[in-house]
Amino acid sequence: MGLSRRTLLTAGMAASALPLLPAWSQAAAAPRTGGRIRVAGMSSSTADTTDPAKGALSTDYIRHHMLYSGLTEYGADLRPRLALAEAMESSDQISWRVKLRDGVRFHDGKRLNAEDVVFSLTRHLDPAGGSKVRPIASQFAEIRATGPLDLTITLTGPNVDLPAMLAQSHFLIIAAGAKDFSRPNGTGPYRIKSFVPGVSTIVTRNEDFWKPGKPYLDEIELIGIPDEVSRVNALLSGDVQMVIAVNPRSIHRIRESGAHEMLETPSGLYTNLIMRVDGGITGNPDFMLGMKYLFDRELVKRALFRGSAIIANDHPIPPFHPFFRADLPQRSFDLDRARYHFAKAGLGPARLPVYASTAAEGSVDMGSALQEYGARAGLNLAINRMPADGYWSTHWMKHPLSFGNTNPRATADLVFSQFYKSTAAWNETGWKNERFDRLLLEARATANEPLRAQIYGEMQEIVSNHCGTAIPVFINLSDGYDKRLKGLYPVPVGGFMGYAFAEHVWWEG
Repeated sequence: MGLSRRTLLTAGMAASALPLLPAWSQAAAAPRTGGRIRVAGMSSSTADTTDPAKGALSTDYIRHHMLYSGLTEYGADLRPRLALAEAMESSDQISWRVKLRDGVRFHDGKRLNAEDVVFSLTRHLDPAGGSKVRPIASQFAEIRATGPLDLTITLTGPNVDLPAMLAQSHFLIIAAGAKDFSRPNGTGPYRIKSFVPGVSTIVTRNEDFWKPGKPYLDEIELIGIPDEVSRVNALLSGDVQMVIAVNPRSIHRIRESGAHEMLETPSGLYTNLIMRVDGGITGNPDFMLGMKYLFDRELVKRALFRGSAIIANDHPIPPFHPFFRADLPQRSFDLDRARYHFAKAGLGPARLPVYASTAAEGSVDMGSALQEYGARAGLNLAINRMPADGYWSTHWMKHPLSFGNTNPRATADLVFSQFYKSTAAWNETGWKNERFDRLLLEARATANEPLRAQIYGEMQEIVSNHCGTAIPVFINLSDGYDKRLKGLYPVPVGGFMGYAFAEHVWWEG
């Protein structure tokens, strides 16, 4: 028996009749059609790709959302909305029935059918395919077409978050059999005009886009400007009309121009101190707690991020998340408690190196503050500042004490599965907690939201109290834009409206 609309909502799947835009967005203004804009991402290289499965950087994600559509898409509330899928139903969270929208066309005129979706999803399982989400796609047991516009996705185990998982850019739908991405063929709001890896991507309006009236712009050019100061200068000079990843120090300068504004998005982005369980003293539970009490979270928020951040509590679920546990006591800066736990851990006078880098946003300044406060609590830290180039391959997770930086994930399951599960490839601290792992599987199988909230609440408490990760704040995503660009609103999965701004914005120049 199919799920009712109410059951879909309970399972976290928004009904297609719900508005895609929140009431407080700029959508109240009447959109205008026409115009061309130029936007700057934060990276560009010869590795740029038009294959959504291989997207590795934010500039890739932006490009892919211009060209392709997914079965679902993220809303401003972090919940998935139906997109190419007209319905997604499951009674056991294992076998999912998917019905596709009729009349959707690829850029070459081909009509979307179930075989396109089967091909798009199963290709992630091929080790030779280079998919960045192959570990997540390993949950697919079988995907088969049951009709021209109908298919069934069978999972290896129950996961109520499948609709949210499929909203990620890597799972955007391509045409069956596609192998040549030099001329990408999607169902997205824009068609490719030119693509030169490391230089630029130019797209033009798709007149046959399946969302009536969208998109609004005639053309968008996407370039990469790695240096933040140069990105901001390009915006202020009028060379580009929108820039991603603005440093908090630049926000006042942009707003002071009078012609520009900021899109600030609360997010789950965080920089964390990693304490490895296999690092000797760093694996001691009292040492971990001591370090967590050593973080002056208010100072980090105020001084490092100019207030453009939200206080965190040493677990990866931000306060605006649907499953955030609000009654968990907030850990705060406490030198006496830090000193007590360091003494209990048997901390000696040996100097402990901490590896930081500008690659992990704010980590160098955080390390300096920890060094100063640590000296007052009997801790001797040495901050080793490493170059950004090669930091993630050479130092991240390779030392007893180092900093990490994790981008937002739309669901609790994704961030817990990728960074905190015992067997996760990115289990930064190397910890293993059997209770946590059991709860992770239990939460995936639970469609009842209040019960899921309880499960995820316990998982947040376990991580905060027992895992060797210290998370002081969640960092806002800050994008700058020309005021003549309309239709923008925050989507917490990433900058530029979760990288999917292209179909929503219009120009009033």
